[in-house]
Amino acid sequence: MTSEQKIDYKDTLNLPKGAFPMKAKLPEREPERFAQWEEEGLREQIMKKREGAPVFCLHDGPPYANGHIHIGHALNKVLKDVIVRYKNLSGFRAYFRPGFDCHGLPIEQKVLQELADEASSLPTLKIRRQCRQYADKWVKVQTREFKRLGVMGDWDNAYLTMSNETVVGILGTLRELVVRGLVRKGFRPNYWDPVFRTVLAEAEIEYETHTSDSVYVKFPLNEAEAVEPLKGLADVSIVIWTTTPWTLPANLGVCLHPGFEYVVLEAGGRHFIVAHELAEAFKQACDLPDTTQVATVAAKDLERKTCAHPIFKDKPSLVILGEHVTLEQGTGCVHTAPGHGLDDFSVGQLYGLPVFVPVDEAGCFTDEYPEMEGVNVFKANARIVEKLKADGLLLAHGRIEHQYPHSWRSHKPIIFRATEQWFVELDEGGVRKRAIEAIDKVQWIPEWGRERILGMVEQRPDWCISRQRAWGVPIPSIRSKTSGKSILDPRIINKCMVLTRQKGNDAWWSEPLESFWPAGFSCEETGEDRPDQFEKETDILDVWFDSGATSIAVCEPDKNLTTPADLYLEGGDQHRGWFQSSLLLRVAVRGEVPYRQAMTHGWTLDGQGLAMSKSKGNVISPQEIVDKMGADGLRLWVISEDYRADVTISHDILKRIQEAYRRIRNTFKFLIGNLYDFDAEKDGVAVGDLEEFDRWILGRLNALIRDVRRSYDLYEFHRIYHYVYNFCTVQLSALYLDVIKDRLYCSAPDDETRRGAQTVCHHLANHLTRLMAPILIFTADEVWQAADLGPEPNIHLTDFPESRSDWEAEDLNAKWDALLELRGEVSRALEDLRRAKTIGQSLEAAVHIQAKDAEDHELLGKNVEILKNLFIVSRIDIEQADAAGSGSERAIRVDRAPGEKCQRCWMYDPQVGADAEHPDLCPRCADVVRRVA
Repeated sequence: MTSEQKIDYKDTLNLPKGAFPMKAKLPEREPERFAQWEEEGLREQIMKKREGAPVFCLHDGPPYANGHIHIGHALNKVLKDVIVRYKNLSGFRAYFRPGFDCHGLPIEQKVLQELADEASSLPTLKIRRQCRQYADKWVKVQTREFKRLGVMGDWDNAYLTMSNETVVGILGTLRELVVRGLVRKGFRPNYWDPVFRTVLAEAEIEYETHTSDSVYVKFPLNEAEAVEPLKGLADVSIVIWTTTPWTLPANLGVCLHPGFEYVVLEAGGRHFIVAHELAEAFKQACDLPDTTQVATVAAKDLERKTCAHPIFKDKPSLVILGEHVTLEQGTGCVHTAPGHGLDDFSVGQLYGLPVFVPVDEAGCFTDEYPEMEGVNVFKANARIVEKLKADGLLLAHGRIEHQYPHSWRSHKPIIFRATEQWFVELDEGGVRKRAIEAIDKVQWIPEWGRERILGMVEQRPDWCISRQRAWGVPIPSIRSKTSGKSILDPRIINKCMVLTRQKGNDAWWSEPLESFWPAGFSCEETGEDRPDQFEKETDILDVWFDSGATSIAVCEPDKNLTTPADLYLEGGDQHRGWFQSSLLLRVAVRGEVPYRQAMTHGWTLDGQGLAMSKSKGNVISPQEIVDKMGADGLRLWVISEDYRADVTISHDILKRIQEAYRRIRNTFKFLIGNLYDFDAEKDGVAVGDLEEFDRWILGRLNALIRDVRRSYDLYEFHRIYHYVYNFCTVQLSALYLDVIKDRLYCSAPDDETRRGAQTVCHHLANHLTRLMAPILIFTADEVWQAADLGPEPNIHLTDFPESRSDWEAEDLNAKWDALLELRGEVSRALEDLRRAKTIGQSLEAAVHIQAKDAEDHELLGKNVEILKNLFIVSRIDIEQADAAGSGSERAIRVDRAPGEKCQRCWMYDPQVGADAEHPDLCPRCADVVRRVA
């Protein structure tokens, strides 16, 4: 037969078939699949399937509704979605109700900017209406964007902190605090944003580099002669150091530490009192090299003496003692202004100092400091320094660059300013103590979260819950027009809750005070009992109160959720934000923790570990990623990173993720393509009848199921990525699937060895797909339906895989470890022949192995056919161990295989040509062709 007459045997091969495309086209296909899920009510089907199952509640920390979602939002919501989907597949009923934080300064700021000059003349109700519309717009936008990421939740029933239902719940939480006597109105310093003229929470503070004036100032001691060590000394001053000269007009005291040693230094006839440990630093800073120590003085001997005020000559400055004074910088003597510092306020209360605040809400001096009236405090620094110098009180002046608190919204330096605000008592009501005890009832993930929140709860001051803004939940307090007394009464709050249900959450502003007036109400202090004797106050609640109250306002009324929630999952900054506000409120009101587990993820950074910003040009948006590689690509990136630390993202990183996705998808394509004629029930082979190599890979799959399941349970998702990726690329693509191609393609269609390989391919496709279903949500369902892997119409209606005892292959592990090690040695020898151009494909080779001993010869001899498939060569020869040798090493030799190439299986066989009917085939292929003809 001439070459022109050769038969094309391609049609006799069982080559892969199927419509599963290698090109995923995720950006185009995913939205179609998600729309189909919504049309079919997939989420509702899942909930119905899990009806009566144990509930798993992941309570959503609400993102702020004021812009497009960013990559940090994507990281957070995908992690939540992976957990919720896994829990549902694992037999729980995991209902996810998304939330949105809708109140607060950023939205109000944006609306006021849009209203421009009109804003100052608009009534509060108009501003609130505009804010609501603005928030509602972004809730809709973010909902679309989160759904595009495949996040499965009850989006039609998402909770909004501005909804009537939620506002009523927030007010109910406030009422419970008031009933317990935990809320008071007080006058004390807080972070103050002079740009937006409102108090700020600690969580709304960002520390940025700032340059401040640094001054050493003399406070002349008035009663030096009354202190024994100072008798006879002229011109004695206590020296303070400060970086806020603008607070000196509000000075009322100088604070020393009761345990420090203080020295008296003489220089040019002047005497300065500073802490002993800081004396040298003081001399250098003030350029006083010729200074002599003339005495020591105890802080207690100076207590309650007075100094001359550095600004107002008619005011004294009281010497007081406080434990907050440190030796880190300065002089160990601290200028104290109770109206402009929390430590100053606290120690001032002990000594009966008044709270003097000569600064208005815009951060400008008032008429209480006439010389600087109307001047911004930061601009006043230079003039105050000049005054100190002119009065002979300035010892040194410099500039210092340091980290200073800034407003998270205006990004301008804040000031500390005492104002009248509503506070939640943390110590007197025992809330702090109970919260600290509750922290140990929570599993913190990672573990360092415990120490972080513990330190913050221990150190935080009483919680200032009032804000001087328009857009938020009202604090329904009233003020006596005659006495100025503020009253926050549970009965008035109840009335506000009723009217909010009936008329909406603008009711406090839209309805007259009479509507909120409780029957029989009167002010205990003044005896006033008529609405016309009072006026409504208009402060709103801190937005952290809003979101912190959702454990009560949202979870408790919703029968689908539980309290405490099983899990809170947010960014690392929420130990001082939502984690903490939720903890404090639920402990105070319900006496229990709001969550059983609190899980933290890091920040998203660029490839160099830098924060993303538009100015740096390193921002990568979720929309950009989804448009290029689909939501499954973004989701794969999320789980590839160890979220417990900061995570990095760049175009190079995403290229690697794309390649990883391609390899995983290619594995699925191979498995699906070889199942086109396989019916699991009719054609499946029992595990005990499978070949050893098939049983071995099932054992590896079993181990993978255990490892992946454990990783899901421990929330160690990055391990899942590595486990599955390595399994697909190393154990499947580069090994098992490569080895079984001959069986799949060249055996008769119903040959038991082929059916065995197909059985394993079916198990691999079924279990790998379900393992990855919480992550590659679209691809997994595409595979499930393309391969018809189970009776369920959608993979998300299946159950998560369980390991199987009949798949354990412990008896094969040692043997196959040895055979795979040998495969590596043979592969290196084959590569040497390829480089020498002796062979091209491995099927052109014959491998000769000299066993290292009799036991090795027996092992190899029994597995010749296995080894031929394992090495993907045409011939294996096993030789006896060399009697003269040491017997410690195998000898491997690779030659060209004898015989001709079979035109069907491409193996070389000396018997090719022996079959008259099919002279181009080896005996096996000739037999198969005749059987299927």
